[in-house]
Amino acid sequence: MGAEKQVVVGYISAVHGVKGWVKVHSWTRPMEAIFNYQPWNLEKEQSQFNSIDGRKQGKGLVALLPGVEDRDRAAELVGQQIRVGRDQLPATAADEYYWTDLEGLEVQTLRGEVLGRVDRLLETGANDVLVIRGEREHLVPFVQGQYVTRIDLAAKLITVDWDAEF
Repeated sequence: MGAEKQVVVGYISAVHGVKGWVKVHSWTRPMEAIFNYQPWNLEKEQSQFNSIDGRKQGKGLVALLPGVEDRDRAAELVGQQIRVGRDQLPATAADEYYWTDLEGLEVQTLRGEVLGRVDRLLETGANDVLVIRGEREHLVPFVQGQYVTRIDLAAKLITVDWDAEF
């Protein structure tokens, strides 16, 4: 694995059959786009996986990774996160962001009060939510223009219209 930033795009969720196939949970949209990003780096493996054979199976995905030829070897991969190089992902529009680019950024209010750093984001259906860890946890809806007023990736700063006491 190189020094480039790695992004988690899914994980191996279970074995599928006896010939080394695994079930894959994807966080990409559409879910089968995960197969477009290769090589895969699994968190506990020392090698990269290229030329992955994958397909939609029912409501989920299955994949056969090179060198994984039986159920026992596939079982060793279950639970491992699938990481790809950040540079493999498509460019975003000016007002779009990958969650991974927001994680770790400092968050402050319009008054300059520091709430903490973005720990992660949650998908709620209505809108995504910033989970901010500081002196205490803050949950701020990721609604640009209403609650999120500015994102400066270069300065690693997000400004929000939010009450620090809430």
